[in-house]
Amino acid sequence: MTLIRRSNGLFPSVPSFFDDFFTRDLFDWSPAKGSSLPAVNIKEDDNNYEIEVAVPGLKKEDFKVEIENDVLSVSSAHDEKSEVNEDNYQRREFRYASFKRTFALPENKVNGDKVKANYLDGVLHVTLPKKEEAKPKPVRTVKIG
Repeated sequence: MTLIRRSNGLFPSVPSFFDDFFTRDLFDWSPAKGSSLPAVNIKEDDNNYEIEVAVPGLKKEDFKVEIENDVLSVSSAHDEKSEVNEDNYQRREFRYASFKRTFALPENKVNGDKVKANYLDGVLHVTLPKKEEAKPKPVRTVKIG
């Protein structure tokens, strides 16, 4: 049996973004393609796990961070409305954006009571302190008797 790679795109040598751009409906920019989910970085050091969520243009009041049963949920819902009334026209614009990301935390390793979050320069930082028993122990030399 031979595996064959098949490309249905218009331009097989160009990334699929261009295929999507030319073949998809104009107004079909659905979140199924991941276009509405913010980028996330996850870091770990000896004392903490840290999650950074890139969400520029929001305020800290727009976020909701919750921990339940070793699952961290970061969500946001934001809407804007603007209205312009001039002599010969009226314009109303509505914008709504929301997302929810969930992360399975290592079981019994995060101290949920000491989790901190702050929003700075378009990045939401969530710091998850490790429990003492989850922190790495220093190397201990055992004397041979």
